[in-house]
Amino acid sequence: MRNIIEYTLVSLDGVCAGSAISSFAKFRDDEAYTQDGLDQALACGALLMGRTTYEDFVKIWPRRTDPWANRINAMPKYVFSSKLEKADWNNTTIVQGDVVAEVTKLKQQEGQDLLIYGSGLLTETLLQHQLLNTFDLVVFPLVLGQGKRLFHEGETADLKFIATKNFSKGLVKLTYAPQY
Repeated sequence: MRNIIEYTLVSLDGVCAGSAISSFAKFRDDEAYTQDGLDQALACGALLMGRTTYEDFVKIWPRRTDPWANRINAMPKYVFSSKLEKADWNNTTIVQGDVVAEVTKLKQQEGQDLLIYGSGLLTETLLQHQLLNTFDLVVFPLVLGQGKRLFHEGETADLKFIATKNFSKGLVKLTYAPQY
């Protein structure tokens, strides 16, 4: 069975989406961080995302030409949406219907692990249904003060610490496994 890995970029105060995260771009030249992201993408067989993440990513990733973007652009992508009718990004499949049932099917297939890049509602659903295996949180040394938070008020989870990885410029990747 394949694992599902949530890989999220987050500020020190928990912000993972919104206009304020444009500040993360100044860290893109951290070679070790970039290599770590590429290595993880190469180790995974497909990318899972919700509609909002798809709509944000399709504006960014296809324009990039670095090795990490080349991997993301080439890999199979599954977008879970009841509203999206068409996907123009190559290797993208729109999945409608029961998210839990469809993700369970993908998880049971042979192949490399499945990767999620910061899809809030999808991640929340998978965590609630005990389908998420790993959280990789890359913490940026910024307090943004506004934007979408990684977890909503009232959302809880028991996590087991797995590893930490330090990069230059103060970036830290924390890896946790949900305890179901």
